[in-house]
Amino acid sequence: MATQFQIWIIFTSLVSNALPEKKVCQGVTNRFSLLGSKEDHYLNMVKTYSNCTVVLENLEVTYMEDYHDLSFLRSIQEVGGYVLIALNTANRIPLDNLRIIRGHTLYDSGFALAVVLNYNKSMRAGTTELSLTSLTEILKGGVKFSDNQLCNVETIQWLDIVNSNSKICDPGCFNGSCWAPGPEHCQTLTKLNCAQQCSKRCKGPSPIDCCNEHCAAGCTGPRPTDCLACRDFQDDGMCKDSCPRLLLYDRNLHQLVNNPDGKYNFGATCVKTCPHNYVVTDHGACVRTCSGDTYEVDEGGVRKCKKCDGLCPKVCNGLGMGKLANILSINATNIDTFKNCTKINGNIAIIYTSIHGIDPWQFKSDKSTLFTIITKKSIHLPGYLLIQNWPENMTSLSPFENLEIIRGRTKRVLLSLAINQLTITHLGLRNLKEISDGDVVIAKNPNLCYTKNHHWKQLFKSDTQTARLENNADAADCRMQNNTCDRMCTRDGCWGPGPTMCFACQDYSRAGSCVDSCNLLEGEPRETEVNKTCVECHLECQLLNKTQTCSGPGHEQCTQCANFKDGDNCVPWCPRGVPGVAGGKNTFIWKYADKMKVCQLCHQNCTEG
Repeated sequence: MATQFQIWIIFTSLVSNALPEKKVCQGVTNRFSLLGSKEDHYLNMVKTYSNCTVVLENLEVTYMEDYHDLSFLRSIQEVGGYVLIALNTANRIPLDNLRIIRGHTLYDSGFALAVVLNYNKSMRAGTTELSLTSLTEILKGGVKFSDNQLCNVETIQWLDIVNSNSKICDPGCFNGSCWAPGPEHCQTLTKLNCAQQCSKRCKGPSPIDCCNEHCAAGCTGPRPTDCLACRDFQDDGMCKDSCPRLLLYDRNLHQLVNNPDGKYNFGATCVKTCPHNYVVTDHGACVRTCSGDTYEVDEGGVRKCKKCDGLCPKVCNGLGMGKLANILSINATNIDTFKNCTKINGNIAIIYTSIHGIDPWQFKSDKSTLFTIITKKSIHLPGYLLIQNWPENMTSLSPFENLEIIRGRTKRVLLSLAINQLTITHLGLRNLKEISDGDVVIAKNPNLCYTKNHHWKQLFKSDTQTARLENNADAADCRMQNNTCDRMCTRDGCWGPGPTMCFACQDYSRAGSCVDSCNLLEGEPRETEVNKTCVECHLECQLLNKTQTCSGPGHEQCTQCANFKDGDNCVPWCPRGVPGVAGGKNTFIWKYADKMKVCQLCHQNCTEG
């Protein structure tokens, strides 16, 4: 049996899967976290990895029981980050078709494959068979096996290995190396047995068995289309060192022109368009966040990185980014990194230790640095929002009231929004308009009213997204306590009490609050109505009674002017020496007011009015 051994294998190049039409899944970074029950955890894994062939980030197989059907893991062929197999008691982990682990991110800063703690001593149960029969390459990172009762892994040809007694491999296995008993579990070698003429990988010992230089993990023939996986990029089934560029140099025009065959880099795959939830760069890449000298904009429904005009707004790294890459939650030790931010890249997680750490960090809505950041206007969160603990004296998530979009480019176990086990009475997310990707769970909040399932569908961008609301306050109790939506809200519902929390207004809205009517004919400030929104008239409009003061917010939309009229515009005074054009020449414009307070041009011989 294997007890503990670990080995380092370092490679520097990147890889990709060469087979086209493969489903790409995001992957997770939860490590040993268990959100919900073990059954919920299993169902989340099934949803995450079913029919998935390429895992863009990490593959984590944790808390699997022997009665769980793990056949959904068999479709996985390629992992971009690390593979963690931990805390399982399932007898067999069937990763039969996993060919390559890229190691773009590593477990515990060093391991591309970590198989740990898969044996429960008290139950005397654990994983005995790890089926990785197709695994032929780890491009970067080490391998760690610890505290398992696995059979046969000691026979695998790692570069360094601790030998111990194990079951005998099938006699037909090369060098006696196998993942489990039987001829179907022999280790496939694609490097150690290659001929000297081969530069990297091979499918056999002969010189004619060499793989193409762009192949990783092995091949079925010598061409770049015969690779089992690609070392750098995969473009429609062919392995290449780079994707086709978006721009080409035209020697006749002496300038760059669009390449009709250009593609974007998405992980290790070349794609014609980036996934809807990613940002496009001019360099031809699909990214989660823009670089420091650019900011994110929407152009024709496509998210793009655009150069800043002057100084860029200050962007701070959230969890999972930069110095907070391996931090699990916001707490007293990292809160200062959010000072003076106008945007947060990454994720936000507030858990028990955020509030009740060794040095307790007390949230105060008027003083908290984090809340000062969050309450800034128009917040977009690229990752996820997870809140599992909250100050008891706060009845809502009001510090996040200006959060407009949760993009879900990174998720927490499929989730982009998770609100669990809080004492709040309402959510208060009154400006939330979109959850681009990922699911929603709002559960076990015993005082939480104002919850409706159907509203979340209006925020989602994909039919596969789901919202699960359960074990919150009973609807009948909410009605008895009068915790219901304001009469000015539509039947769609609301985020909390009062006219400022409506999903939509029954009549009109003014500055984010629902109202019965606009100040069209009386009341101040005088207003007009545009798309059921009360819009204030310009200050230069004359207040009128029993008739509308304006038809829109501009100074050219006044019914009458309060002071003077210059052309179509109401103005506080007529132009006096204003630079302009008259008679086709640049000159200074001088005007006077006639009896009707209309600005008229002075005679051309006048020099100062």
